[in-house]
Amino acid sequence: MNSYVILRGLVIFSLIACSPTHETRIQTFQRIDTEVKANAQAYATLEEATSTIGHRLTGSTNGAQAETYMYEKFRSYGFEDVAYQPFEVEAWSRGDVSLSLDGVIIPVVTLGHSPVVSSVSGQVVDMGNGLAMDYLASPEAVKDKIALVYISILPDSDPDLNNLHRSEKTALAIQYGATGVIIINQVAGGVLLTGTASVTGEILDIPAVCIGKEDGFVLKEKLKVRAVTASIEMTNNSDLINARNVVATLRGSTLSDEIIVLGGHLDSWDLATGAIDNGIGSFAVLDIARAFMANGLQPKRTLKFVLFMGEEQGLFGSRYMVDLFSQAGTMDQIKYMFNLDMSGNPKGINAGGKIADMNFFMELNMEIQQIDTAYDGSFSNRSGLHSDHQMFMLEGVPILGVISDLDPSIYGCYHSDCDDFDLVNESHLTNTSRFGTMMLYALANADKLPATKMDSETTRQFMIDNNLKEKLMIGGDWRWEME
Repeated sequence: MNSYVILRGLVIFSLIACSPTHETRIQTFQRIDTEVKANAQAYATLEEATSTIGHRLTGSTNGAQAETYMYEKFRSYGFEDVAYQPFEVEAWSRGDVSLSLDGVIIPVVTLGHSPVVSSVSGQVVDMGNGLAMDYLASPEAVKDKIALVYISILPDSDPDLNNLHRSEKTALAIQYGATGVIIINQVAGGVLLTGTASVTGEILDIPAVCIGKEDGFVLKEKLKVRAVTASIEMTNNSDLINARNVVATLRGSTLSDEIIVLGGHLDSWDLATGAIDNGIGSFAVLDIARAFMANGLQPKRTLKFVLFMGEEQGLFGSRYMVDLFSQAGTMDQIKYMFNLDMSGNPKGINAGGKIADMNFFMELNMEIQQIDTAYDGSFSNRSGLHSDHQMFMLEGVPILGVISDLDPSIYGCYHSDCDDFDLVNESHLTNTSRFGTMMLYALANADKLPATKMDSETTRQFMIDNNLKEKLMIGGDWRWEME
């Protein structure tokens, strides 16, 4: 054998030995880390989209432009299997609104799915936190009147109370006969919050509005000593619209019939550009997809990178996707749903579902810590509602998320007119791309997944254990017997 053949054989052996398929997972993570730090695009693409498109309201021209933008970005990153998932739904948009208290005009924002036209006047009744216990204490209190509720849990209340979503508080007010709802925001400085007040995504029978914290607490004090009359005038729009989820698929190598969904909602409300809700989540999904292609990462399981539309107005896009799988009889193929919604600067993992292998998450956290000690490896097993994971979770699919470490002040602009790009921290967004890629790679290539799909009865008990039954019943999504 001549020296050339020997040398050539050594070169080939060396290339095989050093190829990504022979990397340890920590070596793959190191490679991901280096590449994403150097080439992350989430910050730049989010900046471009917020400056050229603006808000991303479902069904609007802006929303359609955002869908196209994401489709083209997936293609530019090398994805061949990119598809729109179009759906048609009746969607809401705001018109004009005014609120007067005893004839004095108060700054106000309409909450989503309020009536197309409404003109209501009536006595205001303070219903505290707006929970079921508040109404049960005085069941006739708001009948034919306007309910005033706090969006969170009042400071002088039991801190262990389980708060409800604004839509669930509105549903309770309607149930007890209110003719209107005024919700007090919890953020100081006169910040006004929007968002849907409908648990179903259907138009409400009564108007629902939000006022600032300061105005709200002044009103609460007045109601302690005298009656106050409110007048709410509003017009809105409700039309049948077309929207599109955007789905990029990376087919698995050996377990291609098993699917992991990484999703985030692309849509936003229209008061600002939605940079935090959910620009930092959806554009991280896009960048994690880019990182898989740029690093030549081949998952065992099929990955679907999904940008959902219609989340803000009733989880429309994720409902539609789950319905498609259910109708096709392929829902069992979805093995995990990893959701990024206002997620940023991850410090750990939140896993929802019945976990069989806790060591999977402990080992994954330790390996990411080896990459960056700023990641503290925290872990939680909490499950909530009102984001796109909900529809998958109701089918028993295990859920994954991240434990974020963002400055609490940015959440003050949630659904508000200050949710703009200047709130976004580039290194925090890059961290979501870095650590999110590692988490998804580990899950997609696990020899055995750390949790499996729950059957119907186990899912039911899981919802009960996580204090979600009441909320699901109010929202009409409780799928089991009505006890």
